[in-house]
Amino acid sequence: MTTADELQFVVFRLGTQQFALAITQVERILRHEPPAPIPEAPDFLEGVVPYAGGVVPVIDLRKRLGLDPALREETRMVVVQLDDQNVAVVVDQVVEVLRVDSRGITSPPRMVRGLAAKYISGIISREGGTIVILNATCLLNSTERLALTEVRP
Repeated sequence: MTTADELQFVVFRLGTQQFALAITQVERILRHEPPAPIPEAPDFLEGVVPYAGGVVPVIDLRKRLGLDPALREETRMVVVQLDDQNVAVVVDQVVEVLRVDSRGITSPPRMVRGLAAKYISGIISREGGTIVILNATCLLNSTERLALTEVRP
């Protein structure tokens, strides 16, 4: 059980960097499977995979952040809640569920600006490196979210 000052995150790896999403934004972690492509889908959408009696759109977070999207045995799809819909994001490896005292989370440095800054909600520093906390609701802009609702597999 977490305390009022303790937060939980799902930590995952993209390339050599570790990232995290608040556990409250994560619905499920799935093994990677190739998504079924959708004709005339937007560039950011890899396709869809079966999920919960329907399908869920798949976005490769590695491509989104400009990283090499190589598939490995550890590659996973993290299903996140974006407002009223679920989206699966592809990550290299899910590492752990981490409990952190909220006082141990720092704001992103001011020099982090531009495109990447909008994705980052905080930084966790610990032995062995830093973990960048991503804000799932910022992974897609409003135009991309609208495009997702218009996609029909």
